[in-house]
Amino acid sequence: MASRSRPLFARLYQRASVVMDEHGVAAHRRAAVAGLRGRVIEVGAGNGRMFACYPPAVTEVVAVEPEPHLRAAALDAASAAPVPVTVVDGLAESLPGPDAAFDAGVTALVLCSVPSQASALASLHRVIRPGGELRFFEHVAATEPGALRRVQRIMDKTLWPPLMGGCHTGRDTAAAITAAGFRITSIDRFVFPATGPRGPAGPHILGSATRP
Repeated sequence: MASRSRPLFARLYQRASVVMDEHGVAAHRRAAVAGLRGRVIEVGAGNGRMFACYPPAVTEVVAVEPEPHLRAAALDAASAAPVPVTVVDGLAESLPGPDAAFDAGVTALVLCSVPSQASALASLHRVIRPGGELRFFEHVAATEPGALRRVQRIMDKTLWPPLMGGCHTGRDTAAAITAAGFRITSIDRFVFPATGPRGPAGPHILGSATRP
């Protein structure tokens, strides 16, 4: 089995994801998958908060989640999804399915926590068909040098990743997507939340890329 059990983090994330969606993340999730069609693979599906956002032109979602507690929650969410969703155990770096099996891939707040962005994105590049899309919604490194960038570097070298399910706050995910062979076609950079207190994971990107 490919499972990576993180029961404490899984329970915390399951509660936090509901609160985050209520405070604006749900709108970003919907924007990330708007207009998708055909077969989709979602990497790191968590507890299935993305499932309700898929448009009706999506014919199937294969949702990959290695954490058993979150995968069980995703199975429950799949039963109420507006499109067919199959939840499977698997790892981002070795996604199920043959080459070019999917019209699109989706990552939402997951490339911060995979052990290797290069391996995960190479796996996505393999399973997405030529001309297909990668849709991404991720928190990323601050773009400007300064206090926030320094804080991100310090946190990523301390207890933050093990406490937060492997999360890193200072990854340049857009550069990793390009390095994996995708061509970014749209990208929106913003800070979340838009108002109020902001932590080191405030900078975000949302956009799409194509596999040439």
